[in-house]
Amino acid sequence: MASHQDAWYLSLLGLAENFRTSNPPNIKASIQCLQAVFFFKPPPRVEARTHLQLGNILRTHTTNKDLARSHLEQAWGLSQNINTFDDVKFEAASIVAEMYEEQEPNHGKPILRKAIELSQHNVYWSCRLIFQLAQMHASERDFDTASRLLEFGHDYAQSNKASYTRILFMLSRCMLLLIDKKFSELHHLFSMAGRDVETWEGSPHQKEYLKVYFLVLQVCHFLMVGQVKSVKPCLKQLQQSIQTIMSPSWPSDEIVTGTNSGDMFIWMPKEHLYVLVYLVTVMHSMQAGYMEKAQKYTDKALTHIERLKSTDNKPILSVFQLMLLEHIVMCRLVMGNKSVALAEIAQACQLCRQHKKLLLGHGPQLHTLLGLYAMSMNCMEAAEAQFLAALRTSQEKELCTFANLNLAIVYLRTKRDGDLGELMNRINPESPLHSHALRAAAYYVQGLQAFFGARYNEAKRYLRETLKMANSEDLNRLTSCSLVLLGHIFLSLGNERDSMNMVTPANQLASKIPDVHVQLWATAILRDLHSQNGDPSHENEAYLNHCNFSQILLKDHFQSTQMPEHALIQWTDGPMPVLLNNPPPPPPSTSRAIP
Repeated sequence: MASHQDAWYLSLLGLAENFRTSNPPNIKASIQCLQAVFFFKPPPRVEARTHLQLGNILRTHTTNKDLARSHLEQAWGLSQNINTFDDVKFEAASIVAEMYEEQEPNHGKPILRKAIELSQHNVYWSCRLIFQLAQMHASERDFDTASRLLEFGHDYAQSNKASYTRILFMLSRCMLLLIDKKFSELHHLFSMAGRDVETWEGSPHQKEYLKVYFLVLQVCHFLMVGQVKSVKPCLKQLQQSIQTIMSPSWPSDEIVTGTNSGDMFIWMPKEHLYVLVYLVTVMHSMQAGYMEKAQKYTDKALTHIERLKSTDNKPILSVFQLMLLEHIVMCRLVMGNKSVALAEIAQACQLCRQHKKLLLGHGPQLHTLLGLYAMSMNCMEAAEAQFLAALRTSQEKELCTFANLNLAIVYLRTKRDGDLGELMNRINPESPLHSHALRAAAYYVQGLQAFFGARYNEAKRYLRETLKMANSEDLNRLTSCSLVLLGHIFLSLGNERDSMNMVTPANQLASKIPDVHVQLWATAILRDLHSQNGDPSHENEAYLNHCNFSQILLKDHFQSTQMPEHALIQWTDGPMPVLLNNPPPPPPSTSRAIP
């Protein structure tokens, strides 16, 4: 009788796999075959594996997540006491924990800890589960626990001669310290990791992946502290490395990982790395004030993301997409393209509506972008409400400083001296800010405040500090803003020669960025200067340019007010409003190269 039963369930398993892999697959029939296996009381190994298969199929192809999780939990429970059954046992634990992470992460952590304990003899699974548990803690911003887990993983990999994975654990710890902005601890570990990457003597393909991971962290560190000039050599190396990895001769990710079971990891698939390098290049271009370059790279990256999403829509792609949109929105606002910026803010909101975890992590950034947009539309009450919403919901010191700097400009423009005085204490450039760029911007806001109060000598002192810091790191937008404001100050003091010497380069630099608002400001001053100098032809040229910029901004302003997305400036709390129409997709791009 037993042999007949064996034949039945083995036939059902074969039939289920045949239905699953047929073209097109018949998922319903595959599920029915697998469910029928249990009627024949198969041995524990077969029962556990069948529960795993059912759980995976239900999770991937149906909306019945609870039933999928129930099967996976049964696979994990049955397999724990079966020796030499690692793939079923640990895959079930990993997937169950991943499913719990979406709603009840505290239920998934004990499963992973138990699986790590049981997997000490299996280097691949032990390392994979340690990475997963560390990621779970990191996503909850429990960086200390995550870091301790990665340190344990580093020591475990070292004792099991998995030298490549040991460096991956070290670089992952560096990434956590970077996110947590523990720069003093990061410096020492970063130096050690850099030496280990440089001297590692394994597969050249794996070494290139380690190098890219290290360079991405280096570039992000420079950008986080606002050093956009200092980052250039690292960014160039990173762009060269990704070109090497994306070349036709480069092997697939599966081949790169090699045969050592303990070293069969990559930080990120090469297609995702490609998007990531575009993203950090966009971040650099925006900070440096190369808005058109940022726009070009964003278009290419978004097109690549859409292509990847059509075949395998991994959550990380939506994170990259959201970060690209956040940066390009700021570029559009500088360039005077408010309506395009608004459509892209709406795209970002749509992404966050689809992925609730994204809204939790990026809600403050969305409020900041809406505040910047509202400022550009002269909706100062809405701008204030958005910046306050960002400050209320953010724990990021740099983001709060950025929101406070813009809130100060709102108070300046609305003559709210009392609120401004209280706020200025929180954006003191002498306070220990990590970011060079934010400190330079804080000096600029202080200069602006002194200018509005007609304290011109004090304003000049602050603005010269801004210029010194901006020039040292090629912060072109801050340079152009400071120069035009200095030009305005010299004009107010009747010093036409110095005013011209400031405004002319400000206008030239603003046209390269391009920054329409600074150009509008500069051409107004140039018109007055040429008028006072009795130069009607240049006065008329400045006047025509000023009118042109005014018309561009007015037309775009009107277009933005007519868009349903404009209502987003009223959203400061609660569920995100649903818009009537979807924002347009990003324009297509055919280029793949990063020059």
